[in-house]
Amino acid sequence: METDHFEQQEDTSSKGKRIHEIGEERQRALLLVIMENNEDKPHAQIRGEELASLVETMGPLVISTTYIPLRENTSATLIGSGKVQQVKAMADQETPDLIIFDHSLNPRVQRNLEKELDCCVIDRDEVILQIFADRAATKESVLQVELARLEYSLPRLSRRWANLSQQRGGVKGSKGEGETQLELDHRQIKEKIVLLKDQLKKVQQQRSIQRNQRMNGNIPMGAIVGYTNSGKSSLLNALSNAGVLVEDKLFATLDPTTRMVKLPGGEEILLSDTVGFVSDLPHNLVDSFKSTLEEAKFADFLIIVCDASHPDMINCYKTTVTVLEELGCTEKPAIVMINKTDAIYDQFMVARMESLYSPTIETSVKLGTGLNELLAQIGETIHALCPTTHYRIPDSRYDLIAHIRRSGQIETIDYTDNGMEVGARIQKRFQGPLEEFRMKQENPQIDNPL
Repeated sequence: METDHFEQQEDTSSKGKRIHEIGEERQRALLLVIMENNEDKPHAQIRGEELASLVETMGPLVISTTYIPLRENTSATLIGSGKVQQVKAMADQETPDLIIFDHSLNPRVQRNLEKELDCCVIDRDEVILQIFADRAATKESVLQVELARLEYSLPRLSRRWANLSQQRGGVKGSKGEGETQLELDHRQIKEKIVLLKDQLKKVQQQRSIQRNQRMNGNIPMGAIVGYTNSGKSSLLNALSNAGVLVEDKLFATLDPTTRMVKLPGGEEILLSDTVGFVSDLPHNLVDSFKSTLEEAKFADFLIIVCDASHPDMINCYKTTVTVLEELGCTEKPAIVMINKTDAIYDQFMVARMESLYSPTIETSVKLGTGLNELLAQIGETIHALCPTTHYRIPDSRYDLIAHIRRSGQIETIDYTDNGMEVGARIQKRFQGPLEEFRMKQENPQIDNPL
């Protein structure tokens, strides 16, 4: 029997109370945070606070958070029989409706824990899936979330159907047993997954057509990325009056919104808001939302929004970079934007971010500060992406002049005996027909903080 001590922090403001919303009683949740590999308590508390925020966003009332030090994983229950009994005693006293682990649970462990604790046990992945399901609004996001939830639930069906008897079936006169309810549901979910993937593919093809139309234009495209609730939608609203839903909740945005933004120099760019990232985002969600996340993949540059009010801002940035690496976006020029400087949690952390990554812009979208500096930096970034290049074009190729005017901008043009010498800014994807007439190679250095 294990006797390791673990700590419990109660929500004293709500202890002993039943909170009601719209006439309905909220479920009560007991949170368990696993501390592995001698993890220090402050870092574990940050994870515990994030889990509590996720659970509150999902809906249940957090009654307490317990931190469990773990020297070795147990295959049957993850935390070992001794700690299971301690959690059981705690659950008997607190009477929660849900016990929520911050650690991913495989189906076998989940079933064993529910049997031992006599309570519904879920993990952080399921919390995130439920939040996405509650917030999905468009056809694409609804399909994406439903697909992710079915793929998550498929190996866990026996939690619900293990005790149901078999149904008689087969052709008339057969005496064999038909499918169990578990087998029937397993087959139906597999068929539903195939159907959803087909429907999602069609919706994603439409998104791809829209994206290709934007890419065929001569307007630079940027994507706003970052940890959930860092202020991405607020930024897009501030720069473009986009009218995107803004809430002080996790995952307020699931569907990308693209708007035109005018820079101080008169140039126009397209900016896309994207779904927020979070540490250990469930892989089936990443796969299902790949077409949505690919707004970042096909952008010309990125704005990485960091939340200065978050107690672990640097690790949130690293999580964002990890997801971008999975999408193959780390070679793009990026601007690090430190938002919410009106509510900085740790000034040293902000200074460290600025020393590690460049370019870095401090802003407060709420107060409107730093936005002019951000726009100026965007201008510098797109100019570096699309520098002035000089071409010597034969007098007989006026079609190339028309191509430049259509796809870029002519800055200078001189008519000489050897043809037209043109200084132009034109994006790389439109430079193909002009390559043989280039006068000199120019390779500007573009900052990339990734």
